[in-house]
Formats: sequence, C-alpha cells, structure tokens
Amino acid sequence: MHSISVENIHKDFRIYERPQDRLLELLQRRPRHKVFHVLQDISFSVLEGRSLGIIGDNGAGKSTLLKLLVGTLQPTSGSIYIKGQVAALLELGAGFHPEFTGRRNIYLNAALLGVPDDNIAAMEQEIIEFSELGDFIDRPVKTYSSGMYVRLAFSIATMVRPDVLVIDEALSVGDIAFQKKCVERMNEFRKQNKTMIFCSHSMYHVQELCDTAIWLEKGRIREIGESRQVVANYEHFCNSKQPHHSEPLDINAVEDRKHKDVRVISTVVKNLDGQEIEEVETLSDIILETKIEILEDNVICNFGFAIMRTLDEIMSAYLTTDLTDVPKGPFAKGELLTVRTRMNAVSMRVGEFYVLGGVADPSGLLWYELKLSKLIKIKPNKGVGSVVMRVNWDIQRG
Repeated sequence: MHSISVENIHKDFRIYERPQDRLLELLQRRPRHKVFHVLQDISFSVLEGRSLGIIGDNGAGKSTLLKLLVGTLQPTSGSIYIKGQVAALLELGAGFHPEFTGRRNIYLNAALLGVPDDNIAAMEQEIIEFSELGDFIDRPVKTYSSGMYVRLAFSIATMVRPDVLVIDEALSVGDIAFQKKCVERMNEFRKQNKTMIFCSHSMYHVQELCDTAIWLEKGRIREIGESRQVVANYEHFCNSKQPHHSEPLDINAVEDRKHKDVRVISTVVKNLDGQEIEEVETLSDIILETKIEILEDNVICNFGFAIMRTLDEIMSAYLTTDLTDVPKGPFAKGELLTVRTRMNAVSMRVGEFYVLGGVADPSGLLWYELKLSKLIKIKPNKGVGSVVMRVNWDIQRG
C-alpha cells in the first residue's frame, strides 16, 4: 500500500513589484502580478516502509515540494495523500517559539504533532538526552546556535515515532558526532518499516539511505527511479557543466572539533617495491597507503580511498572497506594503523590526480577525517582518450 501519493501537483507564486500592487489588484480587479511556476506536473508515490530521496540544483523546487508534503503550503492544483502521522525537519527553528525554553518547545512541537501530554512527559527525558543540550534545555531557543536547533528538532521529530519522516538539508549544520547519531536513528527508522523523505545535496547519503530518488529540474521531474541510477545520472550532469579550476579545493580542511575518534597522518602512493612515487605509468599496479592514529578506545571504523582529478575535482574512483570483510576494529586509543590497498592496472592515460585517504564511521556514511596525497602525474604514453583498458584480442579468419 502507498504511504504517499502525489498526483499532478502544480504550485505557483504571485510576484508583485510593489507591496501596494496587491491592494490595487483587489480594488481594480485587474492582475498586477507575474506568475512564477515553482512546481509543474509533479506525480509520484511512495510505498509504506520505503525511502525517497529528492535531489536537484538550488532553486529546482525541492524545499517547496517538502512544504507541500507536510502541509505548510497548499498546492495550486493537484492532490496529495499521506497515510499516518507526519513529522518534519525543515528550516532551522521552524515550529519553535523563540521566547520559549527548549523544554517548553518539546511540549509545543509534540503537541502540534498530535502527541498527548502524558506521552510527551514520558519521552521528555529521552529527547533531552538524545539532543545532548544539557542545561541549555531550560534556556530560550533564541539563544541557541544552528546546531543546537537541529539537535532539538531532530530529537523531537524522531522520538514521537511518526509514520512518515520528512527531512530537508538541515542535518548539514550538525557536528560529526551528532550526524552519526542521526544516521543511526534514520537507519532504525527504516528498519521499523516507516516511510522517509530525504532531501540533500549529499549524493552518497541519498543513494545509501533512499530506495528511490526524484531529480527535480526547474520545477519538473527530470528523472525518477532507483536511487543509485538517478544519483549517477545527476552527478554526470553536474560534472559536465562544472567549471574548471586551476587548483584543487582544500579537501584537507576538516572542521575542528573537540573530540576526534581518529587522525589521518598521511596519504601516499607507492610502487610494488614500497617506494613512494609521484609518477605512474598507465596500466601499472600501485599501492595506496594511509597512516592513521586512533584517538579513542573501542573505535570501529571503515577505511577508504578516492581518486580525485585535479582540473575539476571529479571523483574518478572510490574504494572503501564497508562492503568487505577487512577488520574494522574495535581499535584502542594510541594504536597506529597503516591501511593499504593495491590498485591494479591504473586506467588513466593522461592527466594528474590526487589520492584522498580517509576514515569513516561503521556505516561508511560519515567521514571522520580525510587527507590528500601529493600530486600524482601520469607518465606520457601513446593513445587516444582519457582512459585505456587492459584487454585481450582474438581474431579468427573464416
């Protein structure tokens, strides 16, 4: 059975050049506005227990669609059916009274979601513990940072156990530790056979957390289908229009935080003899190596490498241990790890690249820390095209 059904949705906004034009339009009964079509002909459905990702460029209509789903906006035409209770995490501070304390806002938000007061009191302490706000829970939310807003909003939205959970890009402002808790909670939500709508610019999270995806472009559905395929097509579209840069982005710049589980010491490229190299022959085998220091006890983590092209920062290859039986811990504080993987038959024929080494959480979704290698150059060789493959030819006559 479908948990969400959207049929032929259109959403228009009226644009007035001056505030007084609204009054003149009412008095003169003549239009003095322009119509902006935000969403046009949007139709889709989501089965119970499934997750839907919504992706697209800024201004594509993603947030407007989410607001229509949760009922904060009404469509110009079309119909929306949602089965069961809906909880949403949209703009920062949405649904909060700035003068109320965090504790009073728990009751306010939960009441808006239809939770009886007795049930709210029973889950109050659990919400506070999950949000990790401590003494701030009894301070006005107008004094909260954006990260504290998200902690409280996400805790309330998921603790009331809704049938449908709608999440906008709000999680991006949280710190890495809380993002990890949120991902774990979202995975629990999926295991409980609940429905989730997730809008994000993080393509990796969309394809890992969502079963299907919708790609919005200029207010219309450009593609809908299995999340991995839609994400791949969208990334190809973005890469094809991405401007070129003379220097790569500083991917080593990781936000400083008080508590780190691991530290990436170095990332290097070596030949099969174990010597560090900065030049590679096409179709040769190389070793990718990163050294890691464990900063806390009982750390369980995944390891990964990515090949980054220098001109446009396109990720050409991505290698991770999350789908392998490679030991992932637990590791003890103070341990030094050397992680290596052999990359067979490097297929790049021309250009330069960096290797990005990193450590992720047990789910492989959240990266703790990343570090770039030195610039690696491909030795000049004959051929045409950007890649070359190791193949075997067979020619038969007759």
